[in-house]
Amino acid sequence: MKPLEVIVLGCGSSSGTPAIGCRCAVCTSGDRRNRRSRTSAVVKVGGQTFLIDTGPDLRSQALDNAVASIDAVLYTHPHADHLNGIDDLRAFCYQRQGPLPLYGNSFTLDNIRARFGYALLPPSPVWDKPVLEPRQVDGELMHGDVRLVPVPLLHGAWPCLGWRIGDMAWLTDLSEIPPSSLSLLQGVKLLFLDCLRSKPYPSHLDVDKSFAWARRIGAERTVLIHMTHELEFSALQAVCPPGVEVGYDGMRLSLD
Repeated sequence: MKPLEVIVLGCGSSSGTPAIGCRCAVCTSGDRRNRRSRTSAVVKVGGQTFLIDTGPDLRSQALDNAVASIDAVLYTHPHADHLNGIDDLRAFCYQRQGPLPLYGNSFTLDNIRARFGYALLPPSPVWDKPVLEPRQVDGELMHGDVRLVPVPLLHGAWPCLGWRIGDMAWLTDLSEIPPSSLSLLQGVKLLFLDCLRSKPYPSHLDVDKSFAWARRIGAERTVLIHMTHELEFSALQAVCPPGVEVGYDGMRLSLD
């Protein structure tokens, strides 16, 4: 297996933490691990850098984590907190002086075509827009010599994707993992898993469901992501079962 590094750019929900106008204990916490931008990640493997989703915090996330170039974007779904930073891909296209591939299911790519068609055009002389190439995925594929495995998930009624690269899997925004997708996760060692809040929610995993899926998948290490301000870092970490831990913005993990 190729050595792999994951940088958690953000692990927050659609509102981020602190949430605007909120003065709760988590939003006013001095612990930097309670400051959560919208959920996204960078995966470095085989000499290539893959970005998972383009949330509205992409520019600051890239600057904070010294992400200067990427080779492709892996989309999970087209909700605003995972897509609406797409215009910030302009900088990466400029750096490479060429188009940037986008991988996603037809549901997501159709949404991008409808909403961000200007980003799918040929480059202008001044590179004032992103120049993106949508590539629909219907099963595992190779990008260069890196195998990418899309993992179909349900996010309420929406057909979303998780992504497996080597022995790492990123599963954000889900309410159910179909049996056929569960088989794609066999042998995963490092799992990033949706964990919205303590109370049940119709289109996300709550804490108890996240723990249950972590136990069922059986990764050596499970990291909780996509959390609201209702979850305080230390309090949640204190109740995590063995092998499960709370993610935070800027977290870096490696697999050899």
